[in-house]
Amino acid sequence: MQNVAKKVEQALSTVYDPDLKKDLIALGMIKNLVVGDTLISFTIILTTPACPLKEVLKQACIQAIHNQVSSDFEVIIETTAKVTSSRSKTTVLPEVSNVIAIASGKGGVGKSTIATHLALALSQHGARVGLLDADIFGPSIPTMWGCDTQKPTIIENKGKKYILPISKYGVKLLSIGFLSHSKEAIIWRGPMASAAFKQLIQDSDWGQLDYLFIDLPPGTSDIHLTMVQTVSVTGVIIVTTPQKVALIDAIKAIDMFRKEQIKVPILGLIENMSYFSIEKEAMHMPHYIFGKEGGKTLAEKEGISFLGQVPLLPAICTQGDLGIMGDEIIEPFGDIAQMVAQQIAIQNAAS
Repeated sequence: MQNVAKKVEQALSTVYDPDLKKDLIALGMIKNLVVGDTLISFTIILTTPACPLKEVLKQACIQAIHNQVSSDFEVIIETTAKVTSSRSKTTVLPEVSNVIAIASGKGGVGKSTIATHLALALSQHGARVGLLDADIFGPSIPTMWGCDTQKPTIIENKGKKYILPISKYGVKLLSIGFLSHSKEAIIWRGPMASAAFKQLIQDSDWGQLDYLFIDLPPGTSDIHLTMVQTVSVTGVIIVTTPQKVALIDAIKAIDMFRKEQIKVPILGLIENMSYFSIEKEAMHMPHYIFGKEGGKTLAEKEGISFLGQVPLLPAICTQGDLGIMGDEIIEPFGDIAQMVAQQIAIQNAAS
């Protein structure tokens, strides 16, 4: 059996992860290999529970064993996930594997909506997810999640007090909106807002997370600088609509994160409000209200990954207004979330 096990490992060493560009044996992704008389079983350790290549890798492994060892064996493959991380080990959020900023150059492009549904989708894939609302002056996460009247718990650990995020739909949430009245305007200068944001990061207990999304305010402000100076960020996702005025500001956001003093990897771009289709209309023909594929064209021009298009869907608006997210992932967020997880894994492997 030892000889057969060696042949199996050799066969699996010919199966490459197309994203990480290495074979599964070299990556340490094969565990618990058991070879019997008629059965071979093992576990593939994926880089994320939302891995879009799970079935592709499984089929490639089966094919390699049947071709290089014997087609007589039944091959049983289980999968599990260990989310990778390239974050520098600091005292700030040490148990969070990946911090992902959601940014836009312009307000009103649906950044908080994108952050919300990415967090939900990855959580439903089995990941441990948190969402931090960094828009100090216009927090929307409490309303969108239907918890604008809730207050987070304060706990004490080793003589220091920490804010315990609110949990809803399997996602941990924190926002300045939980700590202030929903109708009260926050009139602060930039340094005060930055200090409040910094406190939300440093004085909160998120526990162990695979992904923490930070929903940034629009533009290029003090908050963005405070974020990169306070916490190690895995990467940023840019959100835009296809409209020219939004694209102009998206270019500025991309440029900001590429600046030497910022230097945050750009994981990709999502185009929101891409089109609208009328259900009763024949063939659901798309209507490009804000222009066609402006975000996709910008991503190609800037040399960054295009993560997908989100159409104008009444269900998204209804859920956000009512604060009821539902149990099912609204497409295309499932596919986009997998793309995001894929880009994070690639970024971590390259770091």
